[in-house]
Amino acid sequence: MTNSRKDSLISEGLQIVDALLVFVAFWLGGLIRFTIGRGTQDEVLRGESLSWILFIAVPLTPLALRQFRFYQHLRHKSFSTAISQIFQVLLIVTLVLSSFLVFTKQPDTRRLVFGFGLLILGVLLFTRDRLTQLWLNSRLRNESDHERIVIVGTQKETADLLAYLGLGITGSWNVVAQLDLFSFQVSNFFELLKNESVSRVIFAAGSSEFDKVALAVEACELQGVEAWISASFISSRIARPTFDVIGNKPMLVLRSTPELSWALLFKAVIDRVGAPLLILATSPFWIFAAIGIRWSDPGAPILFSQMRAGRYGKPFRIWKFRTMVANAPELLDQVKEDHGNQMDGPVFKLKNDPRIFPFGALLRKLSIDELPQLLNVFYGEMSLVGPRPLPTYEVDAFSEITYRRRLSVKPGITCEWQAGGRNKITSFDAWVKMDLEYIDNWSLLLDLKILLKTIPAVLFSKGAS
Repeated sequence: MTNSRKDSLISEGLQIVDALLVFVAFWLGGLIRFTIGRGTQDEVLRGESLSWILFIAVPLTPLALRQFRFYQHLRHKSFSTAISQIFQVLLIVTLVLSSFLVFTKQPDTRRLVFGFGLLILGVLLFTRDRLTQLWLNSRLRNESDHERIVIVGTQKETADLLAYLGLGITGSWNVVAQLDLFSFQVSNFFELLKNESVSRVIFAAGSSEFDKVALAVEACELQGVEAWISASFISSRIARPTFDVIGNKPMLVLRSTPELSWALLFKAVIDRVGAPLLILATSPFWIFAAIGIRWSDPGAPILFSQMRAGRYGKPFRIWKFRTMVANAPELLDQVKEDHGNQMDGPVFKLKNDPRIFPFGALLRKLSIDELPQLLNVFYGEMSLVGPRPLPTYEVDAFSEITYRRRLSVKPGITCEWQAGGRNKITSFDAWVKMDLEYIDNWSLLLDLKILLKTIPAVLFSKGAS
C-alpha cells in the first residue's frame, strides 16, 4: 500500500472520470465522422461503430493509466511526464484495439471513428490531468483548506518525519503545534485540541512513553479527533483502529468518527447538489419570509447571523431568517433571569421566548426560519443531516469534554433531535447521546431515514416553536 486511504479514493475517482472520458472521446469521434459526411447520423446514434471499441477501451484505458503511474504525484507531475504517460497508454490501447480488429474483422468499424476517438482521448486526458493538478494546488494555496495538525514527538523525531514525507504530503498541513512527550501535560493538550480546531494528531514518538501516548489518544478520541500512531500497542474504548499510510510510512489510526469512504463522499455530493436545488424549490417561502419580516419589523435586518461551532469546533457564521427582535442577544441574560431555561446544561431553550415577534413565531412553527442554512450547506460549512451547530459561547461552556465529540462531524440542518420532536427533550445529556449514536452508526440510509422523518416533523410542526 503506497498511497493513503484519501489518496487512493482520489485515484479511484479519477479512474472513473477517465473511463467516462473514453466514452465521450469515441462518441465525439463518431460525431465528427458524421459531420464531415462519412457516415449517417443514425449510425452515430446507434453506435454501430463504437460498441466493441467502448467495450474494450473503457475498462482498459484507466487500468493502463494506473499501470504507468498516471495517478501518482498528482500535485507535482510535470508537463512532459503527463504527455509521456498518456502517449504510452494510447499506444497500448491502439495495439489492443488494432489486434482485436484484425483477428475478429469487425464489419461495422470505421477507421475515422477509431482515429478521431484516440486523438480526442489524448487531449481530454491531458486536460483533465492539468485541471486536477490546478485544483489540488489551489487547495494548497488556500490556507483555510489546510488540515490543522498536531505532531507529537521529540524535536528530532518531528523534523525527521516532516523531512521524510516532504512537501508533496505536508504542503496541505497546517501544523499548529509540535509537542514533546517528555513535557506533555494532558490538561494543556485538551485545551490545544479545542482552541486550535485540530482534526488530526500524528504521534511520531519512538520513545517508550506509552502511558503518555495513551493519555493523549484518550484526549483525541473523547473529542473525535483522529489519532495517527506509528505503533500498535494502543487499545481504545470508542475509536476504531485501522491502518493507513503517510507516504510509505505505516500508521495505526484510531477513528471515533465515520471513516472516509465513497458513502461519505457521496454525502458531500448530495449536500452540494441538493442545497441549490432545495433553495430553488423553496424560493417562494424565502420571499414570503422576507416580506413578512420586513412588514412586521420595518428597518430591522431580514436575516439573522451568529457564530456557531462547526466541525472540530471551527467557528462559522450561520444564517437564519430573523424571528426575534433586533436586540435579542442583549436581552438573553434578562430572559434567562425572568423565565429560566427549559434545557439543562450549557444550551438555552425556551418554548415561549418573549423575544420572538408574532410573525417570527409562525416562521419557527413552519421551520421556514431554518431555510437560509442551505447557504451554509452549499458553502460546505454544514450538511443537510448532522448534529445541530451550537453557538460558540455554548460550546465553550461544555462541562464534559466528551460533549465535544459531537463536533467531530459537520453540523447539519436536521438530525435525530430535530426530526424527533426537539421540544420533548430537555436533557442536554440525552441530546448529546442521540448525536453520538448518529456518529457511531452513520450511513447514507440513516441520513435518508432522518430526512424522511423531518418532512412530517415540519409539515405537522412537531416539536417546533
